[in-house]
Amino acid sequence: MTAVGSRSGKGAEERAQGRASWPVRVFRLDEGPGDDLSGSTTPEERLAMMEGLALEAWTLSRRPFPEYRRADAPVRVRALGEAAD
Repeated sequence: MTAVGSRSGKGAEERAQGRASWPVRVFRLDEGPGDDLSGSTTPEERLAMMEGLALEAWTLSRRPFPEYRRADAPVRVRALGEAAD
């Protein structure tokens, strides 16, 4: 009998088969691609990534997630080219 989460048995084989199709590239630390994803992702995909990153950051901060209506968001709208105060 194997424990839940054990790395042996049929579950491990299925996980290994699933990982075999992952697109993985290996780079030296000083030779990796830059942070600009605009050539390989759409704006929609990049926005979708942000939700998970923002939720993870709030979770790691151990602060309560802010809850307010969009109209009450703490932002200021400026015209394009308008100087900040």
